[in-house]
Amino acid sequence: MKQEKSFKPFVPAERVLPEFTVASIVIGILLAVVFGGANAYLGLRVGMTVSASIPAAVIAMGVIRVILRKDSILESNMVQTIGSAGESVAAGAIFTLPVLFMWAEQWETLPPSFWTITIIALFGGVLGILFMVPLRRALIVQEHGVLPYPEGTACAEVLLAGEEGGSKASTVFAGLGIAAAYKFVADGLKLFPSEVHYELNAYKGSGAGVDVLPALIGVGYICGPKISSYMLAGGVLAWFVLMPLLSFFGQDAVLFPGTDPISSMDSFTIWTKYIRYIGAGAVAAGGIISLIKSLPLIVRTFGQALKGYGKGEASMLRTDKDLPMRGILLVILAMAVLIWLLPAFPVNLLGAVLIVVFGFFFATVSSRMVGLVGSSNNPVSGMAIATLLFSTMALKATGSVGHSGMIGAIAIGSIICMIAAIAGDTSQDLKTGYILGATPRRQQIGELIGVGASAVTIGGVLYLLHTAWGYGSTQLPAPQATLMKMVVEGVMEGNLPWVLVIAGAGIAIMAEILRMPVLPFAVGLYLPVHLSAGIMAGGLVRLYLEKKKNLPEEHKKGMIERGVLYCSGLIAGEGLVGILLAVLAIIPIGAVTLGEKIDLSEILNLGNIGGLAAFALLIWSLILFAKRKAK
Repeated sequence: MKQEKSFKPFVPAERVLPEFTVASIVIGILLAVVFGGANAYLGLRVGMTVSASIPAAVIAMGVIRVILRKDSILESNMVQTIGSAGESVAAGAIFTLPVLFMWAEQWETLPPSFWTITIIALFGGVLGILFMVPLRRALIVQEHGVLPYPEGTACAEVLLAGEEGGSKASTVFAGLGIAAAYKFVADGLKLFPSEVHYELNAYKGSGAGVDVLPALIGVGYICGPKISSYMLAGGVLAWFVLMPLLSFFGQDAVLFPGTDPISSMDSFTIWTKYIRYIGAGAVAAGGIISLIKSLPLIVRTFGQALKGYGKGEASMLRTDKDLPMRGILLVILAMAVLIWLLPAFPVNLLGAVLIVVFGFFFATVSSRMVGLVGSSNNPVSGMAIATLLFSTMALKATGSVGHSGMIGAIAIGSIICMIAAIAGDTSQDLKTGYILGATPRRQQIGELIGVGASAVTIGGVLYLLHTAWGYGSTQLPAPQATLMKMVVEGVMEGNLPWVLVIAGAGIAIMAEILRMPVLPFAVGLYLPVHLSAGIMAGGLVRLYLEKKKNLPEEHKKGMIERGVLYCSGLIAGEGLVGILLAVLAIIPIGAVTLGEKIDLSEILNLGNIGGLAAFALLIWSLILFAKRKAK
């Protein structure tokens, strides 16, 4: 597909505006750290992350235009380019790296060092950015108008709207403040539970409830009612069909992998012992199905990428300058050698080469997929599962077994996962820059800065959350990481209940035959229904606003957009206070921690009714902010 000759960016190539400035770099790094930490907490809590590009862009407008009183749209774009990298580093890290902490507890060994986590995140992030340089012309430029890149295009629209003023930032900050206060009252002071649960004794094996958290409303609203309903459908199948059937047929029997009679188990125990394996099979099958369906797109994109390799600096236009290909190839070669030599990556030379080859393959997949369906639906976890299956089998076949083989498989999977996540984010940012008229080379350098800052801080965030609650706990179920752990152990040790896993794969295939999006349905099957119910609440608010009658289309679009901005603030606010509570949970004061000291639940506890009432007020606040007319 040829580039549209008629396309003109907002800032012409001949015009030079402030772009790569000290202010944009400093603000971008701060946002990368903030959104990286918030998304790490969110992903470990609910198994999903959300794009940080739009909230980063809005905050950039608020700071640069309102506070610093500078008028440069390209500077604001550079802030969101650097800032959104933190979310992608977090997404890549939380899928795999918590497994190393789980194994350290299980094997009674030392957890991975801070520098091991940093090096894995840094190498994966840098490779993901470098792989996107030759793909930019093929995917962003030549297929402009064909691949929509929804988040990148939306981010450009937000920045263009900001040329009229940065008032939208107030909506993001309002959501952030409200969510922060709500989260602190619920999980800090513990005045009401953040998870409302009722055991359905009349329907043995089942339970119902909802996690009354701001981030869940935000995720559901941003994903929309369809994706939210697919997740809820998976939860309904698990909690109201499969679990009661297990309880009915199991009775007093002890069924592997459980160790107690099923009749003695409550709903959460049945979910933990059996449903998680069925969900794991569904997620794995869904990821593989997504990859198979995208193969024709992958082959076509490879051909376009190879054509773009030799063009280099063919054009001297500012808006067409990338990082030099010769330098990129040298850096990639050097990184392959370092992956082979450094102890953080327990792989041989062939393994290092395979990481680079498959990394470029999955970077292409990721970029193409986010161009079609957006970053929120990018099957990064599916790519990671496929990588782990093949790498674990390869390591086992070559004699690398036991603890070292498992750690090697996770190291390989971590880099590939990071490459896929960063490649998707970089694609969206380059699309935004292409529409606005940014300089690609400067954006690519900005991405590298954001990845570097995030890679250094993500290790501290993972250590903090692990110390406060531990991965796999109720507070941090770390669903993707738990799934990756099960996959590696199952292949290496042969201890997976394969009947349950294969049954889950069969359910995923059924969903595909019914033309239902497999991954959100499978994630809903894998996670507790309480999370899906909270996400569905946000989706229903979005549906209510979309279906409002007698409103001009432009007014309705503005209402939906204000809701997205407010929800972005809700997600960031809960994530930041989640990090704060993790800090309080490990600060000792005598025989207790500071987090336990400020617990007021013994004095006043509003119970489940209070939690539901607070959740209803939070939903009402979202509707109010969405309907509020922009000043």
